[in-house]
Amino acid sequence: MKYPAPYLIDFPCIGEASIGFISVAEYEQQIPFNIQRVFWTYGTPEHVVRGQHAHYETEEVVIAVAGTIEVRTESPEGVKEHFVLKTPGVGLYLPPHYWRSLHYHYGSVQVVLVSTLYKEEDYIRSYDNYEKVYRLKSQ
Repeated sequence: MKYPAPYLIDFPCIGEASIGFISVAEYEQQIPFNIQRVFWTYGTPEHVVRGQHAHYETEEVVIAVAGTIEVRTESPEGVKEHFVLKTPGVGLYLPPHYWRSLHYHYGSVQVVLVSTLYKEEDYIRSYDNYEKVYRLKSQ
């Protein structure tokens, strides 16, 4: 089974350098799902790698509202990609079934728009388990 791939989203940017900017994210315009939850991370030390999980159902859009966040993804078929988020005017769509790891540069703040409410059973937290679930399906 082929799953949709992660992709970058450019949010509209309104304003100018002399007064500042605002970016907007709207359902069906930039966000491909109804937002059910929003969370943010901050104060993550540079040596810590966050994420390191996949979801069965949840879709997310990750936005670096401050600093730089590097996101590495892996598809169920084993395709790996690397994204660098460093402006609040760009988000990364993460579909279900993709393994993700996030590395935060000093001072980074992330906001995540999420398609589902939190359910622990939606997470695959072990990479070994992720490989078993998806690699066996693709054979």
